[in-house]
Amino acid sequence: MSQLAATLLSAAFLSLGATPIPEPTAVSVVITNLPSNKATLKLYFYNVKENFLVRNHYTLLKHIKPGGSNKVVYPIQLPPGNWAIAVTQDLNENDLVDRNMLGIPTEPFALSNNVKPRFKIPTFEECMFRVSGPTTTVAITMK
Repeated sequence: MSQLAATLLSAAFLSLGATPIPEPTAVSVVITNLPSNKATLKLYFYNVKENFLVRNHYTLLKHIKPGGSNKVVYPIQLPPGNWAIAVTQDLNENDLVDRNMLGIPTEPFALSNNVKPRFKIPTFEECMFRVSGPTTTVAITMK
């Protein structure tokens, strides 16, 4: 949506007494320590607490090819609010997150805030970051 269209739409909502639509914020997701500089990364974006890490309940899914680098910087526009990201790297390119018999991923993964799961599935609050202001940077290190 162009800046003019967004401004006109917000003005129309305000004239009706409605809450204006928040402007998206530039978010830069920086992922380092990639195990493979070729295998596809999947970035799962969540902004609903109850959906966090629930299969097929992410808000956005982005596929990224590292392009020969062990670091990826991915720019995206997100609405302001609380978000969390889960990242997986599909080393065998089978388009799945491979898991062992206990359901633990056997392929590389990471979470925003660099949360390292120990004996339980991490919570949305542990992985959450706030999108606000003109820009937000999220640094994630693959394990």
